[in-house]
Amino acid sequence: MGAAVQQPSGGGDRRRGRRRRRGAPMSEINVTPFVDVMLVLLIIFMVAAPLMTVGVPVELPKTAAGALPGDEEEPLTVTMTAEGGVEIQTTPVARDELVPKLRAIAAERSSDRVFLRADGKIAYADVMQVMGALNAGGFSNVGLVTDTGGPALDGRQAEGTGQ
Repeated sequence: MGAAVQQPSGGGDRRRGRRRRRGAPMSEINVTPFVDVMLVLLIIFMVAAPLMTVGVPVELPKTAAGALPGDEEEPLTVTMTAEGGVEIQTTPVARDELVPKLRAIAAERSSDRVFLRADGKIAYADVMQVMGALNAGGFSNVGLVTDTGGPALDGRQAEGTGQ
């Protein structure tokens, strides 16, 4: 004779536990992959942020002027150290070789913008000599880099200094 299958008591088509029916939308959000991606990005930015600064230490003078808008091309930076040395990006350059090197760089760049960073202890005449060399080298758009938070001409402190 035939064998019969006995169904559990309490309902014909019920299943044990709380299981979803097929095709029912999931109402829970899994945030674990989101947290994993955010932690990886945080670590990447923490490692990369210190590397994005120019590596020549100078004590910049303070001013009340704001920052200039950025460009697509990496800006060319010329730095004058307190000891009197001149560096293009992070490469030391002798003053007599400055104009030929700047002309070679200007021939390869599309922008004539250059940022001049000079230590606050350097004489004004020395800064003007390097600015003249920048102009002779083909860079007519010179931006002077300073730190924010210095005194304004009206005697007040700039915003953000807390004074």
